[in-house]
Amino acid sequence: QVQLVESGGGLVQPGGSMRLTCTASGTIDGKYVMAWYRQDPGKLRDVVATLTHTGTPWYTDSVQGRFTIATENAKMTWYLQMDNLLPEDSALYYCNLYIFPYTTYWGQGTQVTVSS
Repeated sequence: QVQLVESGGGLVQPGGSMRLTCTASGTIDGKYVMAWYRQDPGKLRDVVATLTHTGTPWYTDSVQGRFTIATENAKMTWYLQMDNLLPEDSALYYCNLYIFPYTTYWGQGTQVTVSS
């Protein structure tokens, strides 16, 4: 069993930066993909960035060049560095761990609000 705990959300001004952290407890065996999602009220949860167990990142177009996904401590901590934040980046952000072939874990979510 794996638990994901997120931290780092809050209020930031447009153009500012914020880093989200997702820390996993438990054992992660095999191939996996770690991802950050975000969700606006009344909308579906959308994937923002992913990072494979081999270190390959992917970003949705709207955050390309502004967000960076990274990992530390081999497998247990992931980050989403968000720079040049825009008001439309405001959302509830979730970290997600998908362990092949079919196991998924979610964090509890952390609110990011970009506003002046």
